[in-house]
Amino acid sequence: MATETQSSKSRGVGRISAYLERLGPTWLAGAIAAGPATMVSLLVAGASFGYALLWVVVLSAILGTVGQYLAMRLGLLTEAGIVTVVEEHLGSFWAWVLVVDAVLAAGLAQLVIMKTLADVSATVVGTAGVGLSALVDPRLWGITWAVILALGLAGGGYRLAEIGAKVLVSLVVLAFVASAFVVPIDPAAAASGLAPEMPAGVGGAVVAAGVLGGAVHITLLTMQSYTMRARGWTEGDRDIATFDVVSSMLVAFGIFSLAVFLVAASVLPDAGVDPATLDAIQAAEVLGPVAGEYATWLFLAGLLGAAVSTLGGNTIVPPYLLADKLGWEQSVEDTRYRAAIVGVALVSAVGAFLEGAFFELLVLVLAFGLVGTPFVLAVILYLLNDPDVVPETNSHLLNLGGFALFAIASVLTGEFVLEELETVTEPTSAFVVAFAAAMTLAIVGLVGRYVRERFGAE
Repeated sequence: MATETQSSKSRGVGRISAYLERLGPTWLAGAIAAGPATMVSLLVAGASFGYALLWVVVLSAILGTVGQYLAMRLGLLTEAGIVTVVEEHLGSFWAWVLVVDAVLAAGLAQLVIMKTLADVSATVVGTAGVGLSALVDPRLWGITWAVILALGLAGGGYRLAEIGAKVLVSLVVLAFVASAFVVPIDPAAAASGLAPEMPAGVGGAVVAAGVLGGAVHITLLTMQSYTMRARGWTEGDRDIATFDVVSSMLVAFGIFSLAVFLVAASVLPDAGVDPATLDAIQAAEVLGPVAGEYATWLFLAGLLGAAVSTLGGNTIVPPYLLADKLGWEQSVEDTRYRAAIVGVALVSAVGAFLEGAFFELLVLVLAFGLVGTPFVLAVILYLLNDPDVVPETNSHLLNLGGFALFAIASVLTGEFVLEELETVTEPTSAFVVAFAAAMTLAIVGLVGRYVRERFGAE
């Protein structure tokens, strides 16, 4: 009997182990979501408004889970990349709109993340007291990292750098979680932040859009179908795919987001830090309660690791979508695909030459990504409600969740764009407003098409 019990336990452990080993597609999305832009957005939100945006942080994990579940479901039911599905059922025009939308969002993120990596690399060297002035020049680091990225991704050697980067990120996330148990978090003040209200003051909408944009982003939604295809998942893998989404986005990403935000909201406002001039050295104070004198080094290492890890995943997004649209093989064995990866990697060096503080730019680039996200959500909902596309259309509950996600993303996008309208004479604001107008027209056109098809069929 004891032998049978042990054998049964061994089989149970073996099944769990095999189940966990198969996880991955949404964990890749979660790793990108928990990148430097999201980390900085959470820090800025806490430093600027205390606990007031806690409701956005909680919503980001919930809505991020809903978004990835819908994208996962589309991938499982169609067993194809999202661009291919759009091309086949909506036409080439809409496929190109989707590609341009995603490539713009991913491309701008690529530049700003590279600036972050270059600036942090220079800061690490400068903090270490290295005497060579060239080594504290972010532009040199930007070019160096771009070459490493190109050679590594094209040749497959970047994997080692990503593994090391994820170890660093894991350490800093653990430090934030540990800090959440040490710093004096005010439960009553935190609870008040669960009431949905946009804080007064300049930048509230941008920061809120940045926080939500970290979890509900066009890059994460579009890549879900491709990462699942790489695993060979089909409709028969729905259970593990669902567990993959919930465990990565709702649990892991949710814990990460709450820990970073609550620690920042508890420490930074009392530290007298000006959110407008917040930098990596000042932000490192949030880890002081658990890391002491090593807080700065731990934070910089984690930020650097997050940038390296996110760059690896983000670089392949434009080539993947273009390859799907143009019929290339999505493998470095295809010279066109490999050339696209190398091109995106090398062009990202331009990010190191951008003006401005990367903390501010990271929040802005996530907010910009959110502007393009309602369109891809509309596309996913359209396809999941078309019986000619999927054998099992959305239930009322799934549509309710999808439309709620679309509505909240649209409202926060609108708040962000309204703030940008106040400075529309500036090039960056003008571009954001123009992009938002184009995406709004695209959504209206898509909804019009759906209504015509449904009423026409009747």
